[in-house]
Amino acid sequence: MDNRQIQRIQRILRTFHLDASGETASSLLQFIRFGIVGVSNTLVSYALNVLVLFLMRPLEADWDFIAGNVVAFLLSVLWSFYWNSRFVFTMQDGEKRSVPKALLKTYISYGFTGIVLNNLLGWFWIQTVGLSKFIAPLINLIISVPLNFLISKFWAFRAK
Repeated sequence: MDNRQIQRIQRILRTFHLDASGETASSLLQFIRFGIVGVSNTLVSYALNVLVLFLMRPLEADWDFIAGNVVAFLLSVLWSFYWNSRFVFTMQDGEKRSVPKALLKTYISYGFTGIVLNNLLGWFWIQTVGLSKFIAPLINLIISVPLNFLISKFWAFRAK
């Protein structure tokens, strides 16, 4: 991690009388970076989801939101993996990581949150609550983003 960025985070933490240790600042910077990647991933995922909904509109299928989630998942996980491995969960000197294994773990973790959890929540928001198919994926982010960070940090991108 960039020492200047960590020092800035430490100054901000000290301003609010919070723990400003290097480990805390480093973790906070990592979460901020994850958030930046997540915003870009969300935009890619949402755009793909909406594109599928529009393309499937003539079919009048009531499962179109599931198809949108699947397409968005497959392509956006690749996007997220690339940027998270380059920008967020970087390796320190001497650390090793199997890229195929990390990618597989990323697909598994995002599979849980992006496919299983988002489709269950989507069904709930759309079928039970009556929310729009275009709004439900945005509400799902409140649950899936923090969960994805924790799974990525402590499992998918964990160094050997």
